[in-house]
Amino acid sequence: MTRTLTETLERPPRAGAPAGPPSGIRSSRKRSFTMRKGLTILGFMAPAILFVAVFIYYPMLSGSQMAFRNWNFANLTDTSFVGLKNFQTIFADPVFYTVLRNTLVWVVGSIIPQLVIGFAIALWLRRKFRFRGLYQALIFFPWAISGFLIGILFRWMFNSEFGVVNDLLQKAGLIDTPIPWLADPTTAMIAVTIANVWYGVTFFAIMILAALQSVPDELFEAAALDGAGKARTLFEITIPYIRMTLALTILLRVIWIFNFPDIIWAMTGGGPANQTHIVTTWMIQTTQRGDYGQASAIGLIIVAILIVFSAFYLMAIREKKAVTS
Repeated sequence: MTRTLTETLERPPRAGAPAGPPSGIRSSRKRSFTMRKGLTILGFMAPAILFVAVFIYYPMLSGSQMAFRNWNFANLTDTSFVGLKNFQTIFADPVFYTVLRNTLVWVVGSIIPQLVIGFAIALWLRRKFRFRGLYQALIFFPWAISGFLIGILFRWMFNSEFGVVNDLLQKAGLIDTPIPWLADPTTAMIAVTIANVWYGVTFFAIMILAALQSVPDELFEAAALDGAGKARTLFEITIPYIRMTLALTILLRVIWIFNFPDIIWAMTGGGPANQTHIVTTWMIQTTQRGDYGQASAIGLIIVAILIVFSAFYLMAIREKKAVTS
């Protein structure tokens, strides 16, 4: 007598028989991977793979090999292999070490004010008050503007003849004569850093505000019941709770600022006397000079430095996942 499917499934297994549904049912549930399915998946992925290979990997590899050749626009007939000569020329150039110093000042001088001001804005925006959404939109608006456009705006603002910065300082009685902000090596880096701080504060405010909204209100209520002041609550509850977000935001912003020549290029072009050049603007200037070999070598140096920061960023992400899991 033929058993029904229900009787077969409900029947207890015989002694020594493997547990689970019958082999026929189990095999029918398996979705076999055929060559046709594989070709279909590959066909859908092919446009994306081709696009990435043509527009990312090929230019990257082509530009990398230029760093080891005598590739100069003045003489394109001689593109012979020169090994590490381009790197030796860069390391022997005193401008390279000036550029590294400027890059360090540019990154550190931008990160610290952006973090402090952005943190303060995020703490303020976390509070509930009237028109808070409007204030958030106004504060976050600069992040949507091009960095090069920001540089042009600040170049006009810091103009020594008719810039608004000198005008306000003179009306406030802080200076007697206009300051040549972008023409003086001692003030040019200050001017471009101020512009970058204004531009990057928004990013820190966005990231930190998102992290602050995840802090449970019960922690603040418990701190208030224990008599903890605002400073103690900030340093013993708020900052420890969002410390991983702060670390990731700082590392990510360091990578971006290090590789962000827009504002400097629009305001000073690296001048005066190379005092505002960072590695990326120096690479652009080298490219415009026609020395593609040295420009590619500078690009590889930039990639090597960014790989180090990226490694720290990935380790921080892994630690964050380990803490949250």
